[in-house]
Amino acid sequence: MKILVTGSNGLLGQKLVHQLSADPEVELVATARGTNRLNKQEGYVYHSMDISNLAEVFAVFEQEKPEVVIHTAAMTHVDQCEEDKAGCEKLNVEAVQYIIAACSTFNCHLVHLSTDFIFNGEEGPLTEEAIPDPLSFYGESKLRAEQLIQASTVSAAILRTVLVYGVAENMSRSNIVLWAKGALEKGDPIKVVDDQFRTPTLAEDLAQGCILAAKQKAQGVYNISGADFFCIIDMVREIARFWNLDESLINPLDSSTLNQAAKRPPKTGFVIEKAQKELGYTPHSFKEGLALVSQQIEAQSKL
Repeated sequence: MKILVTGSNGLLGQKLVHQLSADPEVELVATARGTNRLNKQEGYVYHSMDISNLAEVFAVFEQEKPEVVIHTAAMTHVDQCEEDKAGCEKLNVEAVQYIIAACSTFNCHLVHLSTDFIFNGEEGPLTEEAIPDPLSFYGESKLRAEQLIQASTVSAAILRTVLVYGVAENMSRSNIVLWAKGALEKGDPIKVVDDQFRTPTLAEDLAQGCILAAKQKAQGVYNISGADFFCIIDMVREIARFWNLDESLINPLDSSTLNQAAKRPPKTGFVIEKAQKELGYTPHSFKEGLALVSQQIEAQSKL
């Protein structure tokens, strides 16, 4: 099966490249904007592809003719999306139209990544049937992308995820686990919201969910996240305990005092039974995820 991945330089994209390039049943085409930033460059083909450039998208699809496309590339910085709505529109909505058009033309199955930020956060954990009501422009853009896919004739699975964490190479952005661990190791006091709830997702698990949906050509909406539901401050306490760091440095913060450009949904998190039952999805527990992160940090320090 030939699988094309967009956003291969990102955290999820890197995990997909590592897992798929080692799979003898898969011919992998990795794409991202600019140069390939991964250390491992064998076992797959790489193309520079700007998803917001229709001609570039069609040229790569024409050359490679993938059977399945896993679309991970997006503008995901929530406040940036609020401040640069045109940029967000271009990457999260218009680019999805181009991907849909290419999938339609070349008859590809699409696996598309979406987010818990399409919900208002009044309740959680949520099932796939929950009614979207985004609070931010980012959430709105991701919901519109979902609607474009659902209105098209393309064979597609939409995978919604929550608060992804993990270790990657040459990371331009951190994530909550690495940030909390780094600050606490330095002995820095940190403020963490105590009024937001999530089911954090290990990047490897999300990649596994994408690959299961790709290989089975699953259709419809699936929640792909961790199974453990946390208040964010409790999650950070768990991180401190795992690495034997000083929990007294963690101070509660009311999210309304943060003055962020974009609103966050207070309570999301997902019920993942559908993905477990239909796709065979088996995520790590949060503690197991931290153990994997720890091993990877150690391995990187030896390079």
